[in-house]
Amino acid sequence: MSMNRPELYLVAFAGLWIGISCLIARLSGWAKLAALYRLSGPFNGECWRFQSAELRWKMGYNNCLTVGANPSGLYLSVFLLFRFGHPNLFIPWADISVTSSKRGFWSIYTEFRFRQAPMIPFRVGERLAQRVKESAGSALAVEDLAVRSNPERR
Repeated sequence: MSMNRPELYLVAFAGLWIGISCLIARLSGWAKLAALYRLSGPFNGECWRFQSAELRWKMGYNNCLTVGANPSGLYLSVFLLFRFGHPNLFIPWADISVTSSKRGFWSIYTEFRFRQAPMIPFRVGERLAQRVKESAGSALAVEDLAVRSNPERR
Protein backbone atom coordinates (compact mmCIF):
# COMPACT_ATOMS: atom_id res chain seq x y z
CA MET A 1 0.00 0.00 0.00
CA SER A 2 1.15 3.44 -0.80
CA MET A 3 1.30 6.24 1.75
CA ASN A 4 -0.48 8.34 -0.87
CA ARG A 5 -3.60 6.17 -0.45
CA PRO A 6 -4.52 6.24 3.27
CA GLU A 7 -8.05 5.10 2.45
CA LEU A 8 -6.56 1.67 1.63
CA TYR A 9 -5.32 1.43 5.23
CA LEU A 10 -8.80 2.27 6.43
CA VAL A 11 -10.35 -0.42 4.21
CA ALA A 12 -7.74 -2.96 5.35
CA PHE A 13 -8.36 -2.10 9.01
CA ALA A 14 -12.14 -2.42 8.58
CA GLY A 15 -11.72 -5.79 6.85
CA LEU A 16 -9.44 -7.04 9.61
CA TRP A 17 -11.86 -5.79 12.30
CA ILE A 18 -14.81 -7.57 10.68
CA GLY A 19 -12.78 -10.74 10.10
CA ILE A 20 -11.59 -10.94 13.70
CA SER A 21 -15.08 -10.27 15.04
CA CYS A 22 -16.52 -13.07 12.90
CA LEU A 23 -13.71 -15.43 13.97
CA ILE A 24 -14.42 -14.71 17.64
CA ALA A 25 -18.12 -15.45 17.03
CA ARG A 26 -17.22 -18.85 15.58
CA LEU A 27 -14.66 -19.78 18.23
CA SER A 28 -16.80 -18.70 21.18
CA GLY A 29 -19.91 -20.50 19.93
CA TRP A 30 -21.95 -17.33 19.38
CA ALA A 31 -22.37 -18.20 15.68
CA LYS A 32 -23.77 -21.63 16.61
CA LEU A 33 -26.15 -20.04 19.09
CA ALA A 34 -27.22 -17.53 16.41
CA ALA A 35 -28.07 -20.38 14.04
CA LEU A 36 -30.40 -21.75 16.72
CA TYR A 37 -31.64 -18.75 18.70
CA ARG A 38 -31.36 -15.64 16.53
CA LEU A 39 -33.74 -12.87 17.59
CA SER A 40 -35.92 -11.74 14.70
CA GLY A 41 -37.66 -8.79 16.36
CA PRO A 42 -37.28 -6.39 19.26
CA PHE A 43 -36.75 -7.59 22.82
CA ASN A 44 -39.19 -6.49 25.52
CA GLY A 45 -37.78 -6.83 29.00
CA GLU A 46 -35.24 -5.52 31.44
CA CYS A 47 -31.69 -5.11 30.06
CA TRP A 48 -28.27 -4.47 31.55
CA ARG A 49 -25.65 -2.90 29.31
CA PHE A 50 -21.85 -3.24 29.40
CA GLN A 51 -21.94 -6.68 30.99
CA SER A 52 -19.29 -9.38 30.80
CA ALA A 53 -19.55 -13.10 30.13
CA GLU A 54 -17.44 -16.04 29.10
CA LEU A 55 -18.38 -18.54 26.42
CA ARG A 56 -16.70 -21.61 24.95
CA TRP A 57 -12.91 -21.95 25.29
CA LYS A 58 -12.88 -19.14 27.86
CA MET A 59 -13.63 -16.55 25.18
CA GLY A 60 -14.39 -13.43 27.19
CA TYR A 61 -16.89 -10.77 26.20
CA ASN A 62 -15.78 -8.10 28.65
CA ASN A 63 -18.03 -5.08 29.16
CA CYS A 64 -19.47 -5.36 25.64
CA LEU A 65 -22.71 -7.30 26.18
CA THR A 66 -26.27 -6.28 26.76
CA VAL A 67 -27.99 -9.01 28.73
CA GLY A 68 -31.73 -9.01 29.18
CA ALA A 69 -34.36 -11.24 30.68
CA ASN A 70 -38.11 -11.52 30.84
CA PRO A 71 -40.47 -14.37 31.81
CA SER A 72 -40.03 -15.87 28.30
CA GLY A 73 -36.26 -16.08 28.03
CA LEU A 74 -32.74 -14.68 27.97
CA TYR A 75 -31.67 -11.89 25.59
CA LEU A 76 -28.04 -11.38 24.50
CA SER A 77 -26.59 -8.62 22.33
CA VAL A 78 -23.05 -7.46 21.57
CA PHE A 79 -22.01 -3.78 21.51
CA LEU A 80 -22.45 -2.31 18.02
CA LEU A 81 -18.72 -2.00 17.20
CA PHE A 82 -18.21 -5.73 17.85
CA ARG A 83 -21.51 -6.99 16.42
CA PHE A 84 -20.16 -8.37 13.12
CA GLY A 85 -20.90 -12.10 13.26
CA HIS A 86 -22.83 -11.60 16.50
CA PRO A 87 -26.57 -11.20 15.80
CA ASN A 88 -28.88 -10.63 18.75
CA LEU A 89 -30.02 -13.79 20.53
CA PHE A 90 -33.12 -14.81 22.45
CA ILE A 91 -33.11 -18.19 24.20
CA PRO A 92 -36.35 -19.44 25.78
CA TRP A 93 -36.10 -20.59 29.41
CA ALA A 94 -37.30 -24.04 28.38
CA ASP A 95 -33.98 -24.46 26.52
CA ILE A 96 -31.80 -23.22 29.40
CA SER A 97 -30.33 -25.02 32.38
CA VAL A 98 -28.55 -23.03 35.06
CA THR A 99 -25.91 -24.07 37.57
CA SER A 100 -23.76 -22.16 40.00
CA SER A 101 -20.15 -22.91 40.73
CA LYS A 102 -16.93 -21.40 42.04
CA ARG A 103 -14.14 -20.27 39.74
CA GLY A 104 -10.69 -19.17 40.75
CA PHE A 105 -9.91 -17.98 44.23
CA TRP A 106 -12.62 -15.32 44.75
CA SER A 107 -14.77 -15.19 41.65
CA ILE A 108 -18.17 -16.89 41.65
CA TYR A 109 -20.03 -17.38 38.39
CA THR A 110 -23.29 -18.83 37.15
CA GLU A 111 -23.29 -21.01 34.07
CA PHE A 112 -26.14 -21.17 31.59
CA ARG A 113 -26.30 -24.14 29.19
CA PHE A 114 -28.55 -24.39 26.16
CA ARG A 115 -30.52 -27.49 25.19
CA GLN A 116 -29.79 -27.23 21.46
CA ALA A 117 -26.10 -26.32 21.99
CA PRO A 118 -25.03 -28.03 25.24
CA MET A 119 -21.30 -27.67 24.51
CA ILE A 120 -21.48 -23.87 24.64
CA PRO A 121 -21.50 -22.49 28.18
CA PHE A 122 -22.48 -18.93 29.01
CA ARG A 123 -20.89 -17.84 32.29
CA VAL A 124 -21.79 -14.62 34.09
CA GLY A 125 -20.99 -13.13 37.46
CA GLU A 126 -23.14 -13.71 40.50
CA ARG A 127 -24.66 -10.20 40.52
CA LEU A 128 -25.83 -10.34 36.90
CA ALA A 129 -27.16 -13.87 37.40
CA GLN A 130 -29.27 -12.65 40.31
CA ARG A 131 -30.69 -9.81 38.18
CA VAL A 132 -31.56 -12.27 35.41
CA LYS A 133 -33.27 -14.56 37.90
CA GLU A 134 -35.35 -11.68 39.30
CA SER A 135 -36.47 -10.57 35.82
CA ALA A 136 -37.30 -14.12 34.75
CA GLY A 137 -39.50 -14.67 37.78
CA SER A 138 -40.90 -18.14 38.22
CA ALA A 139 -40.08 -19.02 34.59
CA LEU A 140 -36.45 -19.70 35.56
CA ALA A 141 -36.33 -22.76 37.78
CA VAL A 142 -33.04 -22.49 39.64
CA GLU A 143 -32.56 -24.11 43.02
CA ASP A 144 -29.67 -21.93 44.09
CA LEU A 145 -28.08 -19.03 42.29
CA ALA A 146 -26.49 -17.80 45.51
CA VAL A 147 -23.54 -20.18 45.77
CA ARG A 148 -22.59 -18.88 49.20
CA SER A 149 -25.69 -20.40 50.76
CA ASN A 150 -24.82 -23.87 49.43
CA PRO A 151 -21.79 -25.30 51.30
CA GLU A 152 -21.38 -28.18 48.81
CA ARG A 153 -20.51 -25.69 46.06
CA ARG A 154 -17.58 -24.12 47.93
